Amino acid sequence: QAQLIESGGGWVQAGGSLRLSCAASGQTFSRYTMTWFRQAPGKEREFVASLFRGGSSTHYADSVKDRFTISKDNAKNTVYLQMSSLKPEDTAVYYCAAAGRAILSSIRRSDAYDFWGQGTQVTVSS
Repeated sequence: QAQLIESGGGWVQAGGSLRLSCAASGQTFSRYTMTWFRQAPGKEREFVASLFRGGSSTHYADSVKDRFTISKDNAKNTVYLQMSSLKPEDTAVYYCAAAGRAILSSIRRSDAYDFWGQGTQVTVSS
């Protein structure tokens, strides 16, 4: 059974850094589109960053561009989200998602994804 398990969340002061991990198991996700979403209290889930179709291209939300970096280690079947210069508005539950047949125009939509992790909380204090 395919699973995505996130880790690395926690509490950090504004300006600090965290690295989130998404460990995949149960099948190979090397060619999947792997994406991070986040959801803050009272808000809709939003797109953060994506590795399209195994990493042929990367894509970021404007709000995190130049601060966050998505990457992966195929040998470990793990996707990372390196977050720097964190702001209080980055506070959210961060989710990892995988899509087997996403097209580029759909990667920012949560309904394009087949598998989801349980989420990891990131809290940034001012």
